[in-house]
Parts: sequence; structure tokens; C-alpha cells
Amino acid sequence: MDRPRGVLRPQPVTGSPQLNAAPADQIRLLDVQALDVRLQQLAHKRKSLPEHTEITSLNKDLTQLRDLLVAAQTEESDTAREQTKAEQDVDQVRRRAARDQQRLDSGAVTSPKDLSNLQHEIASLAKRQGDLEDVVLEVMERRESAQERVTELTGRVASVQAKIDDATGRRDAAFEEIDGEAASAAKEREVVAASVPADLLKLYDKLREQQGGIGAAKLYARTCQGCRQELAITELNEVRSAAPDTVVRCENCRRILVRTAESGL
Repeated sequence: MDRPRGVLRPQPVTGSPQLNAAPADQIRLLDVQALDVRLQQLAHKRKSLPEHTEITSLNKDLTQLRDLLVAAQTEESDTAREQTKAEQDVDQVRRRAARDQQRLDSGAVTSPKDLSNLQHEIASLAKRQGDLEDVVLEVMERRESAQERVTELTGRVASVQAKIDDATGRRDAAFEEIDGEAASAAKEREVVAASVPADLLKLYDKLREQQGGIGAAKLYARTCQGCRQELAITELNEVRSAAPDTVVRCENCRRILVRTAESGL
């Protein structure tokens, strides 16, 4: 967080020992900062890939579709068992009616009363068979509907899974590209940082952690590029009077302020 403006002091922190570094080393610190910014950007890019949102949304759709598919498969399985039971009931009635019809046709039953009862039973069985066959047809229709639903949902699941696979492939390809750039930048950062004095780099790293990733900023046209605040005349005079190897800090944001030919001093 930016501090209230005041007089810029050459020392890194009030009461701290003066830190000195060659101007070239301070310039190289800006190179380190640029590489750190690049690494931050790459990390943000990796985290913010549109494929993340796409995959999350598709996975949500896939979960819902799979739940619906399980329900449809369960319904199809239940109606299959129901159809089997209904067909068995029809077959049982049909066999019983066939036996009664065979008895009637054989002439074995001669008693008028027994004949009447047998004919009545055959008629009742015929009605019962018709009712059961209607049940079979109704169950078959429900099973066919469930099978169509299973087929539809299976296709939709496969389609969404294909989209997930495609998005995952694009995400992984982006990961590979970003990670390659990050590895290259990290290696370059290591090389450049090794050329910066240890005490200066230590201060920079500490400030970078405290200041949202920016520990050193260029003084450009009398303005700190870290907090975008223009230095007052008194501050500029103190910076002008500071030795070239003095490490100065922005009084407003406390970042290391690096002087260049473009500082406007």
C-alpha cells in the first residue's frame, strides 16, 4: 500500500545502514524485475486459461448427464423385468386356456354343468389374457421409451466427453507452451540475478514480496514507475544529490528507485 508522500531519503529504510550498488548493478535489477513480472504474467496466464472454465462447465454437464443416464438405464432395466413378468403371466394364462380348450374339444367333459363351467373359464381366461397382453404392450412402450432415452443420453455423454477431451488437450498444449516460456524466463532470471550484489537482491526480493511483486522501479520523467507518483522538487533535489552508487527508495511506495538517463534529473 502506498504511503503518504514525504521527503525521499537515500537510505533504504529509515535508520537502516546505507546500501550502495554500482549503477550498472541497479540497472540489472530492473532486468530481474522485468523477468519476475514476466513470470508472474505467465503464472496468471496459466491459471486464467479459458479452458479451465470450459472444462469445469463441461464436467458439470457431464455429471448431470451421467446421473440422467443412470436413471434411464435403471428405468430400462426395471421395465425389462416388468415386461418379462408380464409376458410370463400371459404365457401362464395362455397355457391354462389351451389345456381347458383341449379338454373341451376332447369331449371328455359331458356334464352340462361342467361344460358350462369350462366354457365360462375359457372365456374368463381369454379376457384375462387380453388384459395381460395390454399390460405387456404398455410396458413394452415404456421400455422402448426408456431405451430411446438411454441411447440419446449415451450419445450426449459421449459428445460432452469428446468436448472435455478436446478442451483438455488444448489446455495441456497451452500448459506446455507456458511452462516452456516460464522455464526459459526462470533460467534467464537466475543468470541475471547472479550478477546483482547479494545485499541488493535480498532487499529487492523482500520488497517484491511486500509490494505485490514489484520491488524495484525505474524513475522515468521524474515519476516513480512503481506507484506512478511524480516526485516533488525537494525529493528530486535529494535524488540528484545522491551519489550514483547510492540505492535510493521512493518515499511514497518504498520501492527501490532506479535512476537512468530518462529519469529527468
